[in-house]
Amino acid sequence: MVSASAATRPRLACAYPQLFVSDVEATAKFYVNVLGFKLIYLYGTPPFYGLVERDGAGLNFRHVDAPIVDQALRERESYLSASIPVYGVEALYDELKARGAPLAQDLKVQPWGAKDFMVRDPDGHLICFGSATA
Repeated sequence: MVSASAATRPRLACAYPQLFVSDVEATAKFYVNVLGFKLIYLYGTPPFYGLVERDGAGLNFRHVDAPIVDQALRERESYLSASIPVYGVEALYDELKARGAPLAQDLKVQPWGAKDFMVRDPDGHLICFGSATA
C-alpha cells in the first residue's frame, strides 16, 4: 500500500535540454537522419524552435544568430550540452558509428563507473550517451 504522501509526492519524469543552434531545421535533420531521433515538431517560418525525441529522451532546439559558448573552450573542457542515459550503450555506439555520427569520444569506461561515448552535432554541441558499468 502506498502512503498518501508518497502518492502525491512530485516526481521528475525526464528533462529536455535546450540547445542553441544556428539552423533549427538542419539540426533537426541531423538528429533524425544520423542519430535516429524522431521529429516531434518544428515551430515558425523559418523554424526557430523544434523538438526531437528518441525513446523518451528529448532535445529542444532554439535558433540563435551567434554561438553562445566559445567552441574552443567547449572542446578543451568537454562541455556537454546533454548527457543521456542508455540501456545497451555498446549497441547504440555501434549503430551511431555505422550511421556516420561524428564521434567526439569513442566508447570507453570512465573512472567514475560509466561506459560512455560522445557525438558532436553540426553546431558543436557535445552529446554524451552512457550507462553504468556495474
